[in-house]
Amino acid sequence: MALIHSTSSLADIAEKVEAGERLTFEDGLRLYQSNDILAIGKLADTVNRRMNHEIVYFVQNHRITPTNICAFHCNFCSFRRNGNEPDAFVRTPEEIVAHVQKQHSERTREFHIVGGLVPNLDVEYYAEMIRQLKAQSPNVHIKAFTAVEIDYMAQLSQLSWRETLQILRDAGLDALPGGGAEIFHPDVRRKICPEKVDGAGWLEIHGIAHELGLRTNATMLYGHIEKLEHRVDHLLRLREQQDRTGGFVTYIPLAFHPENNNLGRVRHLDWTTGFEDLRNLAVGRLLLDNFKHVKAYWISMTPRLAQVALSFGVSDVDGTVIEEDIYHAAGAKTEQGLSRSELVHLIQAAGRQPIERDALYNHIEVYSN
Repeated sequence: MALIHSTSSLADIAEKVEAGERLTFEDGLRLYQSNDILAIGKLADTVNRRMNHEIVYFVQNHRITPTNICAFHCNFCSFRRNGNEPDAFVRTPEEIVAHVQKQHSERTREFHIVGGLVPNLDVEYYAEMIRQLKAQSPNVHIKAFTAVEIDYMAQLSQLSWRETLQILRDAGLDALPGGGAEIFHPDVRRKICPEKVDGAGWLEIHGIAHELGLRTNATMLYGHIEKLEHRVDHLLRLREQQDRTGGFVTYIPLAFHPENNNLGRVRHLDWTTGFEDLRNLAVGRLLLDNFKHVKAYWISMTPRLAQVALSFGVSDVDGTVIEEDIYHAAGAKTEQGLSRSELVHLIQAAGRQPIERDALYNHIEVYSN
């Protein structure tokens, strides 16, 4: 039975999806150009069901932000501080451990750590943070430091990327988050985040992490000044890196939020629509045939839209989160965290099978659907 009607403008792409064939750049561009959101969603849902059946995952996780001081000046960022503002902060490893002790529970499976770039904090500060967190919570998976942070601390420490990652891994680092990817294409990257490591460097750092046994995630920031071809280029570069080193776990498209940042003010950019958010998830699922999971980040897109996204190729809704600062600084109106029962209900109400996971998708608890 055909996935979509033979008269659809996407019929030839549907044939490829049905046959399990890899989609091309041109296919990806046509998917982004199409407004047949239900057909695109059906194709993405078909691919996701092949990989994950009815299962939707979530994790009991805790966000940790060591600092909001940052040496870089990304045009889309609403979070950074120079260091002289009343709300600027840098937490010591001891302060971070004490704060986490008040928040996390015995079911916490993951610490997700990202922050700013502080000129006087080299790799040893971050390694000590990890060591102390591991000493307190040895069974919690530590996913920390974007490729941009790795590049910056390597420069400060006068080390290579590999040496920096080895020090952090030996301290207890388990994985890298996917942040800092933004848009790889230089035409966009030099306008929105020119100080960051370039797209090739971001991919190489993740490749080195994979070689060292560290799993990583991948993201794409969309809905700002990028064109559709830049999105497709970004996704295919991720796919190529996965072909080479195979260590990506999850892809997370991130919608640009325009409040409190230069990019939103100067360009008069607006919020992405639910239509655009769903299409980005679905196209990512279709092009990234070598990624097992696509995540709907509910903090960015609201829990209700994340629930709808479960029919658009999504197999993960992130987790409890507890404390999220970066998106809320950019105007996010969502909650700071969701309970385990709220996530289970969200997934069950969509007719899917909720499974609480650890950071590597091992099953912690299976709930009825």
